[in-house]
Amino acid sequence: MKTALITGITGQDGSYLAEYLLSLGYRVVGMLRRSSTLNFERIAHIQDDIVLETGDLLDEASLLAVLRRWQPDEVYNLAAQSFVQTSFSQPVLTGETTALGVTRLLDAIRATNPEARFYQASTSEMFGKVVEVPQRETTPFYPRSPYGVAKVYGHWITVNYRESYGMHASSGILFNHESPRRGLEFVTRKVTYGVARIVHGLQQELRLGNLDAQRDWGFAGDYVRAMWLMLQQPEPGDYVIATGTTHSVRELCERAFAAVDLDWERYVRIDDRFIRPAEVDLLVGDPTRARERLGWEPTVGFDELVEMMVRADLELVAKSTR
Repeated sequence: MKTALITGITGQDGSYLAEYLLSLGYRVVGMLRRSSTLNFERIAHIQDDIVLETGDLLDEASLLAVLRRWQPDEVYNLAAQSFVQTSFSQPVLTGETTALGVTRLLDAIRATNPEARFYQASTSEMFGKVVEVPQRETTPFYPRSPYGVAKVYGHWITVNYRESYGMHASSGILFNHESPRRGLEFVTRKVTYGVARIVHGLQQELRLGNLDAQRDWGFAGDYVRAMWLMLQQPEPGDYVIATGTTHSVRELCERAFAAVDLDWERYVRIDDRFIRPAEVDLLVGDPTRARERLGWEPTVGFDELVEMMVRADLELVAKSTR
């Protein structure tokens, strides 16, 4: 039985990855920060099947302790301060966790079990003000937020440890990936949850920022499979994981409201509070390398994804009003 350690296991990706690894017969160890309010909602259905350990990317001693105790074969680093808007108001915390946290974890692995295979969650936000369309593994980075800058550091320190110490360390440059488990602060979930609340008469409008921003949106359940595939390769490497198609926030609104037979223009309002200080206008990935080398393809399209999220939020809001 292989052992996998997942940091950030209570997040969207962590929960889907844990499910997937359990289905493959792994022992799954999840690391989470000790806090006053622990949220196990996303992993409640598998909590009895996994091991939970406390640890923090800000504290290398805690990382060393977890790694020594479990000696994982694979380590998936999904923990981060991952909300772009928050990174503008908390840039130092974002840097400590999302950038230096990667170094602490890599160094702890090198000290305890350098043969372990490592996955770093990189992001399309590293491309930021894009210099070419679509974006691929060789596209230069131009991050437009403290989060994007921190992720660039995490990405390059992973490359550095791979090349300096011969570690099997790979980065997945994941474009936006969504699901019913997405946090409410992210625009896709904000839209689908807002639609559900409007349907149930709990709010009358939905306030958003830049409707013209375009993203390459896929399903999180598909993307965690790509993470695992990277660590099964003979050689480590970096891969863009994306659908290769793009949709605007406006189109997201159209599809989400159409799923409940409503006209989005009657409810959506532009609010300057949600406009980023430096916007990323167009992100679309080229997943050719992942397709050719990993055999990875997305299985859920944009329309199906939006429909899935709206239906899940309609059920969630209905339960909360009973």
